Amino acid sequence: MKGTLLIQLILLLGAGMMLVLFIRRWDAAHTRAWKRIAFFVFVVANVFAVLRPGDVTWVAHQLGVGRGTDLVLYLLVVAVSFFALNTYMRFRSLEKKVTDLARTVALRDAELLNRERLGASAGVSSTS
Repeated sequence: MKGTLLIQLILLLGAGMMLVLFIRRWDAAHTRAWKRIAFFVFVVANVFAVLRPGDVTWVAHQLGVGRGTDLVLYLLVVAVSFFALNTYMRFRSLEKKVTDLARTVALRDAELLNRERLGASAGVSSTS
């Protein structure tokens, strides 16, 4: 019984720390509202699973999974896969933005250089 309470306390503190870190950066986060809601649901489900492992096992049996821990593992695999896909998509988006920005800067610099060259050549031809 003591070991169960200790692990519950550790897992609840971990979930609480994740929630506090997320809320502290609430205005700095550039995530959509549904991602925030999904994260909140994930934390609540985590707390529920820690406090009521028997209920998680019951849900697992209803879904055809042998144990509650197996169900949690499966859900964790899904969550990590979502995180990996989300991170990949975000990096792709950022790479596209950086590429577009680099093109814009290169075009602007080339245009400025051409203007300077035209201005210099116009100044040379008007003095001769």
